[in-house]
Amino acid sequence: MEKIEQVIKESLKYHTIGEVNGRIRIRITDETKAKLIKASYGIYNHSTVELCHWTKSALVKGQSCYKFKFYGAPAGGSHRCAEFSPVGMICSNRCVYCWRPTESFDSFIPSEDLVDDPEEIVQGILRERYRLLTGYFGNPKSKDRAKEALVPTHWSISLSGGEPTLYPKLPRLVKYLKNLPNTKSVFIVTNGEHPEMLERLQREDALPTQLYLSCNAPNRELFYRINVPVMYREDAWERWLRSLELLSRLNTRTVIRITLIRSLNYDFKYIPEFAKLMLIGNPHFIEVKSYMHLGHSTFRLKRSDMLRHEEVREWALKLLEEINRLGGNFRYMDEDEPSRIVVLQNMSRYVDRWIVRPEDQAKIK
Repeated sequence: MEKIEQVIKESLKYHTIGEVNGRIRIRITDETKAKLIKASYGIYNHSTVELCHWTKSALVKGQSCYKFKFYGAPAGGSHRCAEFSPVGMICSNRCVYCWRPTESFDSFIPSEDLVDDPEEIVQGILRERYRLLTGYFGNPKSKDRAKEALVPTHWSISLSGGEPTLYPKLPRLVKYLKNLPNTKSVFIVTNGEHPEMLERLQREDALPTQLYLSCNAPNRELFYRINVPVMYREDAWERWLRSLELLSRLNTRTVIRITLIRSLNYDFKYIPEFAKLMLIGNPHFIEVKSYMHLGHSTFRLKRSDMLRHEEVREWALKLLEEINRLGGNFRYMDEDEPSRIVVLQNMSRYVDRWIVRPEDQAKIK
């Protein structure tokens, strides 16, 4: 065990291994933690939490994100969403469009004995989230919703600072979150580089309410240019394809999210390749959205790489046409102009779009 710890220690730059509450644990270094707190993150050992733009909007203005518009989640509004990563600043990719400081990521798979249990993470994340919400309690426009935000109805285990499928206790975490009395939905967003964990989630009956697979490249060459995999350089594309194929068989709601970047993957010539990938994954929904020129991505991409909503719509409808030409059975479902996103729905693998129906939102406590 000591030898393994030493090997891990020597390979880490932004994490450290030491005693936490009497046990040996991984945690984000104090220097990195200070930078993340300055950037409005909450940190608990190796987990990160944040209040996204739409959570803040819902608190002050009552305006929720496109997930609420498309699926009825987070139930009650985006202020009821807890967005976090159980492995903050740990990722297998260095995606060029990532808002996060990818140069501050470590790339490794933590062992179970060195990470916090799900119950510890959730308690720690909720304390940090309370700290992030503190300023909203004194604002007349947000104080009531801030009180509601203390009891999340929705848990987004996302790429909010780290790839969630690298957390070795993810099945237990999903089950724990689903069993909390106020939980209505649990989402996971993954880069698809770790199909073994998706297989575990299925095998252990621990799939989330909705699983997102990021799809930013129509072929191997662009995959390496856009996602910049660092953990599995030789077979990263093949591993992602394995996750894509798994998507067609997982017993939960599935979404493929395509992020369009003008200078990299937007050209209409790529649509036939994207369409073939959609048929392999056969998800319940396809979200086509524009890259947004925010955060640390502004150092890697140009503002012109962002698309207008009209361009996203045109691209999505051409993708829809090509998918159906190849034998699929998708339809246009909805769109959200502020987020520059269009969603398509699979009619052959139909599920009701609503996790919580609009008429039931007022009943959420």
